[in-house]
Amino acid sequence: MTLEEKLKILADAAKYDASCSSSGSSRKNEGGIGNAAYSGICHSFASDGRCISLLKILMTNCCIFDCKYCINRKSNNIKRAIFTPEEVCTITINFYRRNYIEGLFLSSGIIKNPDYTMELLIKTIKMLRYKYHFHGYIHCKAIPGASTQLLKELGNLVDRLSANIELPTENGLKLLAPNKDSSKVTKIMSYVKENRSHSFVPAGGSTQMIIGATKETDLDIMKKSESLYQSFDLKRVFYSAYIPVNKDKLLPSLSTPPLVRENRLYQADWLLRFYGFHVTDLLDEEHPNFNILMDPKANWALRHLEEFPKEINKVSYYDLLKVPGIGIKSAERIIACRKNFKITFDDLKKMGVVIKRAKYFITCNGKYFINSTYFQRKFIEANLILEDNPKLESKKEQLSLFS
Repeated sequence: MTLEEKLKILADAAKYDASCSSSGSSRKNEGGIGNAAYSGICHSFASDGRCISLLKILMTNCCIFDCKYCINRKSNNIKRAIFTPEEVCTITINFYRRNYIEGLFLSSGIIKNPDYTMELLIKTIKMLRYKYHFHGYIHCKAIPGASTQLLKELGNLVDRLSANIELPTENGLKLLAPNKDSSKVTKIMSYVKENRSHSFVPAGGSTQMIIGATKETDLDIMKKSESLYQSFDLKRVFYSAYIPVNKDKLLPSLSTPPLVRENRLYQADWLLRFYGFHVTDLLDEEHPNFNILMDPKANWALRHLEEFPKEINKVSYYDLLKVPGIGIKSAERIIACRKNFKITFDDLKKMGVVIKRAKYFITCNGKYFINSTYFQRKFIEANLILEDNPKLESKKEQLSLFS
């Protein structure tokens, strides 16, 4: 099999892993090529707005496990391939020199056993670092069940290390991936948290959960995420909409991935990490799933209209963050500017506020954007849903002039 054929198979097999969007490494160039400190990693954006690219491949798509949801499970009749360490280095360096990539995301199916697979990954990255002097960003997937000594060695070579929890609950894991043990994944997370430094996994750890393969609610999923953030200081939890690539009686009969649900979970995750929300603010037993037609922040605001409208010239920074359409940067600008003048609706537009959303939940100098009698849930909800789902506009009933 040629190198090009291997690359086609193993790059395609890696596309189902979403947890390669990472940045924040401080690894420096000490006489080789590449620099993780400035570039970060692909599928994320640098502070100046640049999109960062990386080579995303599997070491091999051979695997000893038979996870029901995975295209690479051992019972699938698919083309299999395995790179040698030298081949991965050759591809990475050639792609880097052609300015195709700035980093590497390397994962693998489990071949023979976890330790053997981990040794193969370590040998590859060692060769890349020391033989080819590549100091660019490397994100590697740790293999659950591998020895602590191998985990330590790999962590000293890479910028980010991820370990996928795969499914939100233990019951879901036992159902679809009975060979896997979540405690082996959390052991990796715990080790990374305890030993992280400027030289050991400097960009921290991350994980991924598959959404829609099992019957957990959004509340179950977000509780798991909140627990992972609090317990292991993860940089990111990634949510991957279940893609129906296999047929099995234990798998859901979905025709397309639940991408809108995935997006709502990412939006809620952002609220947990940066906006001071908790899972119990967004969901409860009566409302265990997010509103597909509306983002979680707007949905929360509608369910708590008693807290609104907020006067833009008076409320605190944290109250501003609760307003749909106001982000971290725009909230900071509002706080800074209102020290010098009274802010109006026109001023808010210049500050980056998404005024078409925020206007329903704020007042400027005591004035609502239209008559205050329009401050009603039904009116606000209908307009927000139309903004998020413009295709519904054509389905609105035409009002009669004579009704």
